[in-house]
Amino acid sequence: MSHMKLLRLFSLLLVISSCSVNEVLDDLEVIENPEIPEVTMNAMPCENGMAGDFPCSGYDLVGRISIRTFQAQSGNDIWGWTDTTTGKEYALMGLDNGTAFIDVSDSENLVYLGKLPTATSSSSWRDIKVYQDHAYIVAEANNHGVQVFDLTRLRNVANAPQTFSEDGRYTAIGNAHNIVINEDSGFAYPVGTDRNDVFNGGVHFLDLQNPKVPLAAGGWGENGYTHDAQVVTYTGPDADYAGAEIFVGANEDQVVVVDVSNKDDPMELATLPYPNIGYTHQGWFTEDQRYFILGDELDEVNSGFRSRTLVFDMIDLDNPVLHDTYLGPTSAIDHNGYVLGNEFFLANYTAGVRVLDISQIEGKNISEIGFFDTYPSDDNTQFDGVWSVYPYFESGKILVSDINGGFFIIKKSN
Repeated sequence: MSHMKLLRLFSLLLVISSCSVNEVLDDLEVIENPEIPEVTMNAMPCENGMAGDFPCSGYDLVGRISIRTFQAQSGNDIWGWTDTTTGKEYALMGLDNGTAFIDVSDSENLVYLGKLPTATSSSSWRDIKVYQDHAYIVAEANNHGVQVFDLTRLRNVANAPQTFSEDGRYTAIGNAHNIVINEDSGFAYPVGTDRNDVFNGGVHFLDLQNPKVPLAAGGWGENGYTHDAQVVTYTGPDADYAGAEIFVGANEDQVVVVDVSNKDDPMELATLPYPNIGYTHQGWFTEDQRYFILGDELDEVNSGFRSRTLVFDMIDLDNPVLHDTYLGPTSAIDHNGYVLGNEFFLANYTAGVRVLDISQIEGKNISEIGFFDTYPSDDNTQFDGVWSVYPYFESGKILVSDINGGFFIIKKSN
């Protein structure tokens, strides 16, 4: 049996023996997929089900930069920033040893501008969000805190790629798995911090009134460790909470709904159990905030499902109910998913990015309408391939981070 197969078998045995997802991933090596070229690639249309080496349907390859170009061992999160002054679009990609910044404005000339090194040590988990032209970066590295980077510095980069320095750093937390930002309220929410901290690894509230100097503003930890979350200024159908700031957390074995409008007195509204819980991972509201679409990271491993996506009806925030369950075409593990209009963009590890039509979600009719598979070797149930996807650029470019393969841009075929 090959070294790669032994590693995968070992990881599955660990999961089945009830280890945490972090313990499992800590034991994995990142091995470049031998079927993926290591060089930077330019645009390739999706023709006859392939864009060069990559299986596809309805989405073209705009470009790609190998993980090795970033002098990193693995990739993780991805986010985007549009410079409202220049109109340029930039990718912000998490790496094991830092954060890469890429000018993606010119599809034919992707420019790797440089890297902000990790604040302390390397980590397989790094997460990035943006507020008022600043990037906020957390990692599961000891004593990392929240790095703050002024993105306007990317306008005038000479001699790329550069090694950047941070513009600020919040150190009242150490490691964190993720960070959430509500741009409407100007608050950041680091989650997945140390389980023994004041909020039990739940969520910390940070006031971003001064973007370079986040200020502590409380937190919530009554539901234990929060792996990921979304926070919105609520405009959904439940009139009781109109204008409230609503936190929906993926808390390992449940979804929690908390009104965090009053930072001094957060109020739990509901918890959402569901069948065959593996590891409650991440979710996103539909744009009307009626439904919450959730992914469980270990149900495919533990229960043998095809990629399973759960939909909760949130018409009553005090009493959400499971509305529908969608099963994808492969057994690949689902990871991060984001809603844009009537489409749900799902990072589906070895199955790549899958695009689901959710226009008929009320009638329980969800269907796959396209995909781009950055990991062509297989669609197995393992932690390789696409980590995350960012679909929010006005240009229609979609950013994709692949653990093994690096950075990709795709776009809907004409």
